[in-house]
Amino acid sequence: MLKKLNDKARKRLHRKIHIRKTVYGTAERPRMTVTRSNKNLFVQVINDDEGKTLASISTLEKEFVALRSNIDGATKLGEALGKRLQEKKITTVVFDRNGYLYHGVVKALADATRKAGIEF
Repeated sequence: MLKKLNDKARKRLHRKIHIRKTVYGTAERPRMTVTRSNKNLFVQVINDDEGKTLASISTLEKEFVALRSNIDGATKLGEALGKRLQEKKITTVVFDRNGYLYHGVVKALADATRKAGIEF
């Protein structure tokens, strides 16, 4: 599988595997994982003990369709995710950047979620 990927995708996959060795979500502290494409952002909060998604948000939802996968869109999405997690009484999460570099869009999403009151 690794031979078919280009160099950039192969590096991201190696980072993802390395991160997932240590990052694990529990009921008290679920894992918040980010997936991004050129057009959209997807975020899930997952309890790995039960294998269940506790909350999710994406730019494909009706209220966020106008947002794109850029820093402004990630900031608004992070604030909305923070509100959703507060409603579900989730205050701390483990951040899984999913192999993406902690820069730009991923950093903006994490900072906005922190600003909304969620601890990492």
